[in-house]
Amino acid sequence: MMVVACSFVAAQAMVYFEKAPSPALRFWVHSLWYCHAPNMPSGRERVLPSGYIQIILNLSREYLTDCGKDGTAYEKYSRGILVGVRDRYQVVDRADMEETAGVVIRPGGFTGLFRERADLLYQKVIALDDIWNEPRIFEYLAKARTPIQKLMCLDKLLAGLAGKKSRQSEITDHALYLLRVKHLSIAECARSIGVSERWLSQIFREQVGASPKLWTRIRRFQTVTRALHAGLDIPWVELALDCGYYDQSHFANDFRAFSGLDASAYSKHLNQWQNHVTFGC
Repeated sequence: MMVVACSFVAAQAMVYFEKAPSPALRFWVHSLWYCHAPNMPSGRERVLPSGYIQIILNLSREYLTDCGKDGTAYEKYSRGILVGVRDRYQVVDRADMEETAGVVIRPGGFTGLFRERADLLYQKVIALDDIWNEPRIFEYLAKARTPIQKLMCLDKLLAGLAGKKSRQSEITDHALYLLRVKHLSIAECARSIGVSERWLSQIFREQVGASPKLWTRIRRFQTVTRALHAGLDIPWVELALDCGYYDQSHFANDFRAFSGLDASAYSKHLNQWQNHVTFGC
């Protein structure tokens, strides 16, 4: 299995790799990633909603941490979790990043891989072994010596699962293309496919994990954060219109709803990653 694409980031003794999936996983998986941050101090970070379902694996200790909406609650999850689509940020502990790996699942890919409805994960975090019975996954990853070998091992395990499954619904596949690439409205999308809006919304929720309206809002929000994270100097009104918002007010309300921040605060507290922001800013 060859590495299709890989990126590397090193900052504050942190190493981060991201890998494209093997051809066997291309219909279900967007990317696989590995993070190693030795001696990372405990601290809170907001993780912003992305519209993707993710698998997250803690390779350094026996649990992952949820810090609640206000950053003060403390709940221990299993060391392997599935995180569903969310409509608001989640607060996590930076110490979990000492050594972690994960899988970003394509919209519609979760149902194809696991034969479960994606909307059952909406706003939820569940133990990975509730869905995927692979008890030796951490043992296999521990034996892999390098970050790339770990990701290739994870890819191989998932590819074995994918080989037994079928692709996601063609309706969902087509709808994602029309919404993401052609920028059609939901009504236009339904007419183009030849189904009712209600039927499209039901299928979309079950396969993607959120309604087409919410998913489109999250992807629009992600377009904004990508521009801000890149440091583009664009007036707010122009940025809002370029990203598909009706006006600056609509843009501001959506940004705060998803992140708990205004866009100016986000820009002042940029992290290594687009979707991570220091909590409390």
